[in-house]
Amino acid sequence: MAGPDPKVVSLIASATEIVFALGMGPHLVGRSHECDFPAEVRRLPVCTHPKFETSGTSIAIDAQVKSLLSQGLSIYHVNEKLLSELKPDVIVTQSHCKVCAVSSNDVRTALDGDTTFQPMIVSLSPNSLADVWQDILRVASALGVPERGVELCAQLQNRIATLASSASRIKANPKVLCLEWINPLMAAGNWMPELVKLVNAHDPFGIPGVHSPWLDWEQVQAEDPEVIIVMPCGFDLNRTRKEAEELCRLPGWNNLRAVRTGRVALADGNEFFNRPGPRLVESLEILAEIIHPASFDLGQQARAWMPFPR
Repeated sequence: MAGPDPKVVSLIASATEIVFALGMGPHLVGRSHECDFPAEVRRLPVCTHPKFETSGTSIAIDAQVKSLLSQGLSIYHVNEKLLSELKPDVIVTQSHCKVCAVSSNDVRTALDGDTTFQPMIVSLSPNSLADVWQDILRVASALGVPERGVELCAQLQNRIATLASSASRIKANPKVLCLEWINPLMAAGNWMPELVKLVNAHDPFGIPGVHSPWLDWEQVQAEDPEVIIVMPCGFDLNRTRKEAEELCRLPGWNNLRAVRTGRVALADGNEFFNRPGPRLVESLEILAEIIHPASFDLGQQARAWMPFPR
């Protein structure tokens, strides 16, 4: 547990949101290049940057990332000099995914040999909703406010339970495909199949608690989902709209049930779904609106998702 007035650096966007939700935002002194919510975090010094070009297409980004990983290289750079200047008491990072964000190994390598400070490294590794709640408790404990973690988890879980209760009364239980990447195709895994189930739908593509799997197009055609939600990791709604045009070139795309019935949606995969933190509740609301539009209108459309223009 850190001291009474800890200096914190968060190197993963979801952890930054957890820190703020715990009321500990004023203690943040540094962030990652991806930390952008809430808005005030953007004034903080940026301690990381990617080693690949992030503005390319999904297939170009995938190729760059795979090339770096095949060479045994990290795909992110940690600014050792800046960390040494900031001298945080706590650094929050992750060990869940080498691609998603700076890893705990990256941080330890950056700090290797610097004896001027010895921060507590809190490494998050959420694979399921239960893991997300545990990570919130771990961050709260590390920052010296364990009771706030318990309270925040209770609030989030109550909101989820209320929405899930409403969804359970809906008779329809549609088959849903959540796309986490466009080229190559990847289904959303980890906590996403759980969220889909909570809004009374089922996802035959991802496995709860397991990393997101690559998809064969033939598998998608064989399952013929009733709803498709495109939510690429790291892409906002505008970028998702541009990238999703590539899906229309897949053979037989127009024959899919979801396409024929106009039930393909585009969602902001940067702010929602792919950040295992407090805004998974908003992610659940987005799913409810998309999957059961006649039953849910929670104010998320236009801000966080839109129908795929036909």
